[in-house]
Amino acid sequence: MSNSESREERKKRFKNLSSAERKMLIRKKLELQGLTEGSGVMGKDQSSYDKEEMIDLILLTRCFQKNKFQ
Repeated sequence: MSNSESREERKKRFKNLSSAERKMLIRKKLELQGLTEGSGVMGKDQSSYDKEEMIDLILLTRCFQKNKFQ
């Protein structure tokens, strides 16, 4: 994986991976960030969230991601 590939090239490469290869790549990236699979929110079982709260959290994190690169 080179840093010089475009976003489209990266997407194409990811789509060409098998399911097992994608899972391995995602797990490796989680590990590099110090996260564990299924770590979720500390101290709160994700099943206890109601649907509206989950949607609000997803929308909120999308705003942070957009502002990160501006």
